[in-house]
Amino acid sequence: MMQRTSAIFILALAAAASGADAFKFMSNWQPPKVLTDVQKVELAKTEKRFGDKKLVVITGCSSGLGRETVKNLLATDMYHVIGAVRDVDKMEAVAEIDGFNMDNFHIMECELNSFASVHKFCEDLKEYQMAKPIDRLICNAGVYQPSLPYAKWSVDGHEQTMQINFLSHFLMISKLLDGMRAAPDPRVIMVGSVTGNDNTVGGGGVYPIADLKELKGFKAGFENPVAMADGYGFIGAKAYKDSKLCLMMMSNFLHSKFNRSHGITFSSIYPGCIAETPLFREKRAWFRKYFPVFMKYITGGYVGVEEAGQRLFQVAHDPRCSKSGVYWSWNGGPREGRGAAALEKGGQISGGGGAGGGWDSIYINDQSDKVNNLELCVELFQTATKITGAQWPEAKTFTSPCPTLKVISAISANMIAREELKRMAERPGFNEDGTPIQLTKRKKAALVADKVIVQGVLGNTVGRVGRVAGRLLLGRIPDTAKEGSFQEEKPLDASALPTSAVDDVMIAPEMTAETQAKPSKFMDVINEDDKSLLEDEIFDQVFANGNKALVDSASIEEREWKVGEPEKQKELSTV
Repeated sequence: MMQRTSAIFILALAAAASGADAFKFMSNWQPPKVLTDVQKVELAKTEKRFGDKKLVVITGCSSGLGRETVKNLLATDMYHVIGAVRDVDKMEAVAEIDGFNMDNFHIMECELNSFASVHKFCEDLKEYQMAKPIDRLICNAGVYQPSLPYAKWSVDGHEQTMQINFLSHFLMISKLLDGMRAAPDPRVIMVGSVTGNDNTVGGGGVYPIADLKELKGFKAGFENPVAMADGYGFIGAKAYKDSKLCLMMMSNFLHSKFNRSHGITFSSIYPGCIAETPLFREKRAWFRKYFPVFMKYITGGYVGVEEAGQRLFQVAHDPRCSKSGVYWSWNGGPREGRGAAALEKGGQISGGGGAGGGWDSIYINDQSDKVNNLELCVELFQTATKITGAQWPEAKTFTSPCPTLKVISAISANMIAREELKRMAERPGFNEDGTPIQLTKRKKAALVADKVIVQGVLGNTVGRVGRVAGRLLLGRIPDTAKEGSFQEEKPLDASALPTSAVDDVMIAPEMTAETQAKPSKFMDVINEDDKSLLEDEIFDQVFANGNKALVDSASIEEREWKVGEPEKQKELSTV
């Protein structure tokens, strides 16, 4: 009685929903799992190490924004943080100075100047996390080298700013993404910049401007001596701005590609201009002295590193920040008449990205047309994947867990695959250079099996009954369904093919008057010799190792076997 009541309740919930989401509440249901002894031990070790804390991975946390973010994460006692840093000794010293709880903080080496180091970090991380999924991945590490007149190169031969800020994070995300989907609220957060968003004064009013153009540098491989994503001459400040533009573009693209399939939130943020941060350590001394004053009292965009750390922490922690595909900022827009207020508050005034405003001043900021350029986002993803050698998981969208759908899908999957294979064999397509597409050996073997077993054995037994029943149930195709085409289908002759394809296509011999006749109902009955000829042609195609020329589809009409009149003759009808 209890089981019946539960079943009725589940059906009622499904009926209350609508459309494709009717059974979505069941998507995470899993049958009871029988754990092995090894799995039980691993789960016990995982529980002992992490407890009920969320697992956070953050890059570049030995100074500046990352350091302050870790302070806030550990202060909640709700997170176990893994710091991915280049200098382990420096990170250990910082952790001791700041009094980090080392039970909840683990240091791991990751040199973003090397793809090999990123690979090793990800492998070591998987071993350390055991059965614990990653809840937050914060791509924070960055380098800014505006004063350099020439590029510096990474271990892999790429310009350092772009590899550290973007390419290595891109590779890291690809390796960790699949393992994050098991977390209840996984988030990937990328630290962007106003300088990569040219719809603002800071991003669009100060030369050089972030602009990837047609990505010619990436398309050329982005290897020494190609130092810029657009393929032109190196400018240190532009390399930084371009890298931040890439991060924000990729956050949007990964949201479109993986948010629904993996349930991961992708977002980028601009925490404000942290004018007194080690990010500017390579700037000249006069700039480091006067730039904070300018940002405090002139533009109002100054943000202290402590407050910036709170903002990045908020995007990782605040339930409101589980929205994907957005760019987070604080405070709205700059205030008019801010000079007096700035003097009174020591530069701590509200403004677009400026200090103040508190926890509730967060909002979703607008992004520039360059960030939202979908076509360029696709090219960026493709070229960065090639440069880094990243291997991305398959993005499978939600499928209804409706039991009926699963049963029907399981039954029809093989049939659909067989029919598609026959279509590919009977109507071969052409490559970009005009040469016919050849079936692989595996597909040819599957075609033989389908011909012998499905069409031969089953087709003459169960299939025969099914076809008769189908004709009785479905009837003939109405004439109105056959009419209405504005053009006759053109024959695919040699003149219609690209020049490179003509030599690869064999024109079939002319059809006889008997075969050219158009039947009103069925084509003429074929004899056993014709049948053998057709069978031999299929086997020749299969066992010729792809070297046999393809027969022109213009000379042979599409056919299907059908049961004839009571004499049970096999007739060939036009599809």
